[in-house]
Amino acid sequence: MTDSRIAVASDLGVLATLRRGVAISPQIVHGLWLTLAIAVVAAAGRVVVPLTVQRTVDDGILAAGGPDAGRIALLTGLAAGAIVVAGMCTAVVNVRLFRSTEAGLAGLRVRAFRHVHDLSTLSQGSERRGSLVSRVTGDVDTISLFVQWGGIMLLVSSLQIAVATVLMAVYSPVLTVVVWVCFVPLFLVLRHAQRSVGGRFAKVRARVGAMLGAVSEAVVGAETVRAYGVAARTGRRIDAAVEETRLAQGRAQVLVAAVFSSGTLMANLVLAVVVVAGTYLGIGGHLTAGELVAFLFLVQLFTGPVQMATEILNELQNAVAGWRRVIAVVDTPLDVPDPGADAADSPRGDARVTLRGVRYSYPDGPEVLHGVDLDLPARRKIAVVGRTGSGKTTIAKLATRLMDPTEGSVELDGVDLRRIPLARLRERVVLVPQEGFLFDGTVLTNAAYGLRGPTADPADPEVRARVTAAFAALGLADWVAGLPGGLDTDVGQRGEALSAGERQLVAVARAYLAAPDLLVLDEATSAVDPATEVRIARALDTLTSGRSTITIAHRLSTAEASDLVVVVDDGHVVEVGHHDDLAAADGVYARMHASWVAQTR
Repeated sequence: MTDSRIAVASDLGVLATLRRGVAISPQIVHGLWLTLAIAVVAAAGRVVVPLTVQRTVDDGILAAGGPDAGRIALLTGLAAGAIVVAGMCTAVVNVRLFRSTEAGLAGLRVRAFRHVHDLSTLSQGSERRGSLVSRVTGDVDTISLFVQWGGIMLLVSSLQIAVATVLMAVYSPVLTVVVWVCFVPLFLVLRHAQRSVGGRFAKVRARVGAMLGAVSEAVVGAETVRAYGVAARTGRRIDAAVEETRLAQGRAQVLVAAVFSSGTLMANLVLAVVVVAGTYLGIGGHLTAGELVAFLFLVQLFTGPVQMATEILNELQNAVAGWRRVIAVVDTPLDVPDPGADAADSPRGDARVTLRGVRYSYPDGPEVLHGVDLDLPARRKIAVVGRTGSGKTTIAKLATRLMDPTEGSVELDGVDLRRIPLARLRERVVLVPQEGFLFDGTVLTNAAYGLRGPTADPADPEVRARVTAAFAALGLADWVAGLPGGLDTDVGQRGEALSAGERQLVAVARAYLAAPDLLVLDEATSAVDPATEVRIARALDTLTSGRSTITIAHRLSTAEASDLVVVVDDGHVVEVGHHDDLAAADGVYARMHASWVAQTR
């Protein structure tokens, strides 16, 4: 079985991570060559000031015949024009990079969310929901911050360093070598420091994800926290997660501050060395006063980006840490993949389910189904019963292809589920869980989720009419009429404005509108009040009439009303038959039924 658990982070190196990130979001580099060309112009504009200073000092202020006001005005005017052009080019570069990166990161978010939805519930369950969501929100925001700010600065700074180096070499090759010799040790230190910074930021992103997971878990489970009076204990867990995040951030920023300070220290040292060495060269007649002043300006243009680069590289490590976490999600293999070219047609029809030699093991767990062979006829109400942990829920998940068997096959009308396109399978097979999940919205919008195609807009009067007809067909028109706003009643987040039974009524209506060929029910009446249970039972009679139905039966009254009962015990199908026949036999079901009858008296 493929291990499709979501990794903590990708193990790619920095450059490999960047290449993989660009491959996932190619829009980031769209039009990059034109942007680079404009950035070159912007960088070149920044060296106009040193050149102007040199010419103004040597040819204007220190001219042979005295200060030349006309030349000074001309040079400063040209410099001003060049600076304006450079500023405009910088603005264009910013806009182009912003647009391309936003397009790329939007694509990254969409792809990551799409992949999360394509992962099985088993894969999603390998990480807490809050932490998983943080990967495609907070971690992508970290990437966005770097690409849009650090990417621009790194691009312009690199070009500025290159241009400044060339011009410094023109004025004084000796001083240029002095500048680079001073910075070489810093570059060597930075190379090793970046690895440490990257490791610390990786821990930061992991701690942030864990913190968001703990917070979201506490928010979702607020009712349970209050009910059991464990607010203090929950608070301590959140406090611990927040404190771990703070400590991780602190350790990362301490190292970042040290790296940045080393760049600032080296920049000041280089400037002092150049002043001393340049003065000696000037005394020796190797540099004019204007050339020395211009060189000092160029040194500032050189050291400024170097200092900035140290900070940018630190932000790069933070972004790479976030990128690795997102890549880990995108690269998680699908354990329930779409068949692609091997797809087979599966027309709407009877929905007969067959299990052939099915075995299943959960990751790192024992085998829970042992060579199950089962033929479930079409258009029958089938109840699957068994003790907790017997494997009946696993059979339901395999029948809906929420997961695939370790060995063997599950077939729908003779076609292996792994060969049926997932979109088609979801049209034909619908699962109604024990607790109906509702999205934030109204009763109408939640029921309309069952409708297929682009015409399922709840604002469409025809959709409203179909939803109204569905509730009426299920005998729920009076219940809808009794709601404060009818179909427009707000259900609240996760449907919490409704009772558990009312949420289940909406879920049943949603399944009715989906009109599946095969309906799989995790008994919908097992956790509601008696009055609502009767209402749901009547609605389910309409929903299941003439349709293939597999019900995970928690109450044997469901098995009594079924056409066929499947008894699962310790991963084996031990009995199959009608309730009356199985109850009369001396087997597992007869003992279960007798015990249940005794408890209900």
